[in-house]
Amino acid sequence: MGMNGTLFDAAALILPLVFAIVCHEVAHGAVARLLGDHTAEEQGRLTLNPFPHVDPIGTVIFPGLLALAHLPVFGWAKPVPVDWRRLRNPRWGMMLVAAAGPGSNLLLAVLAAVGLGLFARNDPTPAPLGLAAFSIANLVNFLRVNLSLALFNLLPIPPFDGSHILEGLLPRGLARSYARMRSGGMLLVIFLLVVLPWLIPSFDPVGKLVGPPFDWLAGQYLALADWVSGAH
Repeated sequence: MGMNGTLFDAAALILPLVFAIVCHEVAHGAVARLLGDHTAEEQGRLTLNPFPHVDPIGTVIFPGLLALAHLPVFGWAKPVPVDWRRLRNPRWGMMLVAAAGPGSNLLLAVLAAVGLGLFARNDPTPAPLGLAAFSIANLVNFLRVNLSLALFNLLPIPPFDGSHILEGLLPRGLARSYARMRSGGMLLVIFLLVVLPWLIPSFDPVGKLVGPPFDWLAGQYLALADWVSGAH
């Protein structure tokens, strides 16, 4: 029974996780194209086919382990190439390209909430089974994963998208100094968000920075699901 439950959880997680991360990356490339940079399109990265985007560790294994441990999920795919020099306004363009990824996740979370509401409206069974249960688990995970990806990527820590947004807001000299952190950014992220909390349990940046906005947003999306279901 335990193994069946684990397989069910894994199967209900993989599709939402991969699709959310792929859409996040495609959104970056699509907005870059709108703003003048066709690099992602030229390299075949404006596709929802997951294989050009997936990084086995960052897209599947690492965020999957976080989700199965009921921790907020963050992950990464192969970065969509963006050439800032080809953007019509490189400074503001990079900010918009960066914001497109988290923005796409917030929109996808709306679809998940609407899907949950429609399920509740058409199948009010308290404990659905079979395909219905699997579909609902996928929608719940899709909502949770998209909110987590959006919030994590808005953190102003290189290489998250929030760092590109902050970089565009900083004075140019300070922005150049800040950009130099990008080369070691992922190591900094893992150290701050994984290693230090493991060494010092009281150090909980995820709980303090991501937890409250995640809980608030989840409440708003679930209220939307209730509204769609006709419960209120």
